[in-house]
Amino acid sequence: MFTKTYLDRIMYTIAQALEVPDLVILLILLGGSIVLVGTILAEYFTERLHLKARLPQLLDRLNRGAVPAEKSIQQSGLLKRQKRALIELTRHPELTGMMREALAVRLIEEERAHYERIVKISDLVARLGPIFGLLGTLIPLGPGIIAMGQGDTYTLSCSLLTAFDTTIVGLSSAAVAMVVSMIRKGWYEGYMAALEAVMECVLEVEKKNAGPPPESIEIEPEML
Repeated sequence: MFTKTYLDRIMYTIAQALEVPDLVILLILLGGSIVLVGTILAEYFTERLHLKARLPQLLDRLNRGAVPAEKSIQQSGLLKRQKRALIELTRHPELTGMMREALAVRLIEEERAHYERIVKISDLVARLGPIFGLLGTLIPLGPGIIAMGQGDTYTLSCSLLTAFDTTIVGLSSAAVAMVVSMIRKGWYEGYMAALEAVMECVLEVEKKNAGPPPESIEIEPEML
């Protein structure tokens, strides 16, 4: 009995010690969700709004080959990151077909990893918000229940108010981060699809310009 009471007191002390760090983390998550809204608005007005790539016209221009591929890419309405990756692919004429395909795969993976890192931030906020909101809800209930047993309604009301506030903050930050993640995932999937389509076209054009591989010369027995 003594051991159980002692352990209960230890757990109660630990739980109450976590209240302040939990509130601080919740405020950080709330601030992070506000920053996410600001960054997605900035991304929309600085990049998304200027994305005016017409893929059919661009692919047709690359296939015709009347204009150098690098110039066609520069004049397209693609994003700066997409242009940089595509131009990097065209600046190595010494590479063989297999080496060029390997370079294209590496560039695509780098772009995908870049976008995944951005989305992971909002995904993290969306997952941590409810967790710390729940902690902020449960921690004050301990003193609130004790106060209710002692007839201290003021302490009980303060505990319940803290519990409700932390729940609201945690869920609000998670909801905002989730919406940001969904919007960005839709954007980035479109970016990657466009990049892969143009890269395939560039590879085909480079392969066409390189011409067929030299045929091996067969030596007939009469020539020996």
